Amino acid sequence: MHMGQKLKIIGWLSLGALAGAMTTVSLQTTARGAFAPLPLEELQQLAAVFGMVKSDYVENVDEKKLITEAISGMVSSLDPHSQYFDKKSFKEMSEGISGRFVGVGIEITQEDGLIKVVSPIEGSPADRAGLKTNDFVTKIDEAFVKGLSMNDAVKRMRGEPNTKVVLTVFRKEENRSFTLTIVREEIKTQSVKAKLIEPGYGWIRVSQFQERTVDDFARKLEEIYKQDPQLKGLVLDLRNDPGGLLDPAVALSAAFLPANVTVVSTNGKLEESKFIYKAAPQFWRRGLGNDPIQTLTQNTNGAMKKVALVVLVNEGSASASEIVAGALQDHKRAIVMGNQTFGKGSVQTVRQLGPDTALKLTTARYYTPSGRSIQAKGILPDVMIDETENGNVFAALRMREADLEKHLGSGQGAEVKDAERQKAKEEALQKLELEAKKPVSERRPPEFGSDKDFQLNQALNQLKGLPVKISATLAERKVEKKEK
Repeated sequence: MHMGQKLKIIGWLSLGALAGAMTTVSLQTTARGAFAPLPLEELQQLAAVFGMVKSDYVENVDEKKLITEAISGMVSSLDPHSQYFDKKSFKEMSEGISGRFVGVGIEITQEDGLIKVVSPIEGSPADRAGLKTNDFVTKIDEAFVKGLSMNDAVKRMRGEPNTKVVLTVFRKEENRSFTLTIVREEIKTQSVKAKLIEPGYGWIRVSQFQERTVDDFARKLEEIYKQDPQLKGLVLDLRNDPGGLLDPAVALSAAFLPANVTVVSTNGKLEESKFIYKAAPQFWRRGLGNDPIQTLTQNTNGAMKKVALVVLVNEGSASASEIVAGALQDHKRAIVMGNQTFGKGSVQTVRQLGPDTALKLTTARYYTPSGRSIQAKGILPDVMIDETENGNVFAALRMREADLEKHLGSGQGAEVKDAERQKAKEEALQKLELEAKKPVSERRPPEFGSDKDFQLNQALNQLKGLPVKISATLAERKVEKKEK
């Protein structure tokens, strides 16, 4: 393939299943036309090794696999977010960005070796068939779920459009099992949930930043406003949101900010990596027809620009989530509450190499409006709040950017080793052993958005001017010494 031609660029959405450990925010550009001079001696060595492995290795090797592994090795040695996509991972990545896949349409978790339904996706075949939250899937077609990994279960439920899958379901509260035959179809995932918690106070949660997020976000906020035009306060919940695409992060920030202020800036080696994103439609619509954010402002009479706002974050909030929290914090538009965020302040560009392969490369760091680098640091909340009223049981165990091998430095001064964090990790591991002995129902933290959601209740107290239970133990997290 002639590399000088303009190649198709695809935005990348992070793997949410890794709870933020592989989050990315993507920048869309065109492929470079010219190569730098190539180191011929070293490339000859690479060719010589390839030849020796092929001719001398004890077993026959697949040439294509060798090349793929060589490319993967080269790219993965850079940082945790650069990656080569082969045919299979390219397809998964594309589904992640668009928020579309073919299947039955349920969000799932694993409990006691079974698949538990967290919630059916609105309007999906599973929803129409009557599958409910807390149902257990015990069999998929003829395969028993016990012993299957989550990935295997997901693969079995996905497939081609208009094909059938038979799910055997156990409904605990009715103490009965039954089968449902569901016809697979294209599912559009919901990355936004929202509700009016009580008169005057709303909650809107973004779980990922996908292509459809802006439209869903604007629609749900309009619904809340219609229910209560006297809205006094809003909680924007970005906990455990691993990030995704850059444009929706700029758009969501702009929904609350004055027109044309800086939302985020990026800086890298390429000219197109040096950019300032502002709160104006051309920075996210890219010529795609009507702008849902402008429509939202009109339909709510500008209420979103003035409503009292709290942003909830935790260690699982990464990348695009940190852009939104940082922009609203720097412009003093919102109070950020919760735990210090993940710390992924780099931008990846995804360039298609062939019809079904691509390269995801870290091309820039990004900075909040005041010029702070998030990389390996994260966003420090204005008000630190524990996960539960009993403290932060597992926060110290969660991976953050600074824990990842070969992570990029912040570019803004050295990082410092944190002995306190190591101690907290050991204490959390001991607590985890004790927790594991409790029944499952007592172990699970309450669902985000429920009346038992401790951090959400503190956010509501903040909006109402009531006392907030501030964490006695959380402090700013320093990160290990590392510069690149």
